[in-house]
Amino acid sequence: MSVVGTGQVTGTPDVLRVTFGVEQVAPDVAAAVATVGERTDAVLAALRSQGVQESQLGTSAVNVFQEYREPGTDPAYRASHTVLVETKDLTGFGALLDAAVDAVGNSLSLHGLQFDIEDKSELLTQARELAFQQARAKAEHLAALSGYSLGSVTAISEGHGSVPLGPETRLSASKAYDSAINIVPGDHSVEVSLQVQFSWA
Repeated sequence: MSVVGTGQVTGTPDVLRVTFGVEQVAPDVAAAVATVGERTDAVLAALRSQGVQESQLGTSAVNVFQEYREPGTDPAYRASHTVLVETKDLTGFGALLDAAVDAVGNSLSLHGLQFDIEDKSELLTQARELAFQQARAKAEHLAALSGYSLGSVTAISEGHGSVPLGPETRLSASKAYDSAINIVPGDHSVEVSLQVQFSWA
């Protein structure tokens, strides 16, 4: 007999991950890459000025490609650099956003932000226990309905839930961003799914 049990527990986030992008379109590759490099440096400097450490910064993607243009028009190339910021200051998002916008204006994009729990080991243990309890309860019920006795566990397969990032947002330098902008972490859910196989007694 094979059954699936699911366990879900919630915890308080202690990590904020923000993904910023810097983009530039130029008539040639060299100009696009050079400009993105300069503006990325400006964003990184602005983030460091807000107390972000080197260990909290990292490149997640670099892209350079030719943009599609109507036939007969001059070619253009887009370069981009995506930077991931990880911080334990869950209230500091507004200040980071302000600093980055002030540094490069319309060249900045916000690809998303995500709240997370750095150490999920205890939550995973709790969710796993709940999942197994549910799986066993299902198996015992099905065995009783079938008129058989439940035997021992013969195999277990585990899967974890995931939390998606938010949608990308284009930022405009003409907007007035308030460094006191509020974001609410809420609870973070951890889910474990177990597929458990039992033998008949």
